[in-house]
Amino acid sequence: MGRRRKKLPLLENLTVIDLAAEGKSIAKLNDQIIFIKQAVPGDVIDAQVVRKRKSYMEAVPVKFHHYSEKRSQPVCEHFNACGGCKWQNLPYSEQLFYKQKQVKDSLERIAKVELPEIQDIMPSENDYFYRNKLEFTFSTNRWFTEEELKESGEIQDWNALGFHVPGMFNKVVDINKCHLQGDPSNKIRDAVKAYAKANSLSFYNIREHKGFLRNLIVRTATTGDVMVIVVFAYGEAEEREKLLADLQEKVPEITSLMYVVNTKKNDTITDLEVLHFAGEDHITEKMEDLHFKIGAKSFYQTNSLQAYRLYQKVREFANLNGTEIVYDLYTGTGTIAQFVAKQALKVVGVEYVPEAIDDAHENAKINKLDNTDFFAGDLKDVLSDQFIAENGKPDVIILDPPRAGMHKNVVNQLLTISAKRIVYVSCNPATQARDINLLDTKYKLTAVQPVDMFPQTHHVENIALLELR
Repeated sequence: MGRRRKKLPLLENLTVIDLAAEGKSIAKLNDQIIFIKQAVPGDVIDAQVVRKRKSYMEAVPVKFHHYSEKRSQPVCEHFNACGGCKWQNLPYSEQLFYKQKQVKDSLERIAKVELPEIQDIMPSENDYFYRNKLEFTFSTNRWFTEEELKESGEIQDWNALGFHVPGMFNKVVDINKCHLQGDPSNKIRDAVKAYAKANSLSFYNIREHKGFLRNLIVRTATTGDVMVIVVFAYGEAEEREKLLADLQEKVPEITSLMYVVNTKKNDTITDLEVLHFAGEDHITEKMEDLHFKIGAKSFYQTNSLQAYRLYQKVREFANLNGTEIVYDLYTGTGTIAQFVAKQALKVVGVEYVPEAIDDAHENAKINKLDNTDFFAGDLKDVLSDQFIAENGKPDVIILDPPRAGMHKNVVNQLLTISAKRIVYVSCNPATQARDINLLDTKYKLTAVQPVDMFPQTHHVENIALLELR
C-alpha cells in the first residue's frame, strides 16, 4: 500500500507584499516565503498551497478578501488561461517599477559590486501589439475555462488554434484575438482557422502524432512586410495548395507565403527546409539607413521599435570614435555589429549558429559594409589567442548572450583580453549579475540601463557598461 500524501494547507488572509522573478508574487507567513500565482502586491487572499518545501511554499489564490489598488483590468479575454501576458493585471507604470526593481535587486544580491546610479527603465513605445513574431499551434485538445464548460454543455468542437496552456504541453487555448502582434496577424489566424473548419482539415494531436495542420507562424516588419509560414504534418499537396491559395486571396497584405512539412514528433523547424509558395522568400526590416533581410528561420529582436532604442543605447555606451576594433559576441544575425559598424574601424561578430552567420554576411553585403566580419563557432573555443592575433585585439566588446549568461571560460577569456570597455546586454538580470561579479576583478560597473522589451510580461532587458579599472 502506497504512502498517503499529506494534505497541503489552506492559508487564510495572506497579504501579497512584492513581486519576484519569473512574475510570481510574494507573501510571508512566519518568515516563510510563499510564492503565489495570479496575484499582485496589495491583494489580501486565501491561498491553497500546491507545493511545500523546507524554505518556501507555492500557492494559488482561492478567495480574494481585498483587491489591490495597483490592479488593472486585463484587456485580453484569454488572460490567465493563455499565460502569455501574465502582468496584464498590473498598470504599465507598475510593471516598469517592478522590472527596474528586479534589475536593481539582482545587481545588489548577486553581483555585489559598487553600483552606479541606475538609469530609469526605458519604456516600450507600444505596450500592446509590439511583437513582430508569433507562433500559433493547431491542436485537437482545446483548453476550456470553467465558464466555457458551463456554457457549452456537450462539447462538439475540440479543435484549437492558439497558444499552449502554461505547464500543459497538450492543451491549447483557442485564441479569438491576441493583443501582442498588430494587423494583419489576427486576420491571418482567423482566415486559416475558418478555411480549415469549412474544409474539414484535421488539426494535430500531439499525443497520437496525427493530423494535417501543425503550426502557423506570422512575422511582420515595420516596413509593412508580412511573412506567413504554415507547418503541415505531411505532404498532402492538393489540400496544402488550396489552403495557401485561399489565405493569399483572403489576406493580400501577405508579402511572403511559405510552408514546411514536418513529419517529426517535435515542433522545431530549424532543421527542416522552408518551401516557397508565393511572394518573396523573406521580409525586410529597416533601422536608420540599414536594411536587414529576415528569412523564415532568421533571428531578429521581437520588439522592432524597442530594439532600435536598445541599439542606440548600446552604441552610446560603446562610445566609438572610428578608431576602435569592436567584437560583437553572441552576434546572432549581426544586427548590433552592423548598427555600430560606421562608428568603428572594424567589427568582428561571433555566433554559435552557422545559419545566423550566413544571414549576417548577407545583410552586411546589402548594407555595403566592408569593415565587418563574422565567424561561426562556440565562443569558448573560437576566442583563442590565435583568433585575436588574426582579427586584432578589441578595444570594445559587446555581449548579448542567451538567458544562461556566459560560460565561465568565456568570462576568463574576457579578463585575459582586457578590452577597454564591455557593453553587456542581457535578457536575464540574474545571470548578468553573476557574470558582472566574475568580471569585477578587472572591470568597474559604470552605467546600467534597464529596457522594457516585453510589456505585459515579467521579462526585462538590461544594458550594463563595464570599464577597465
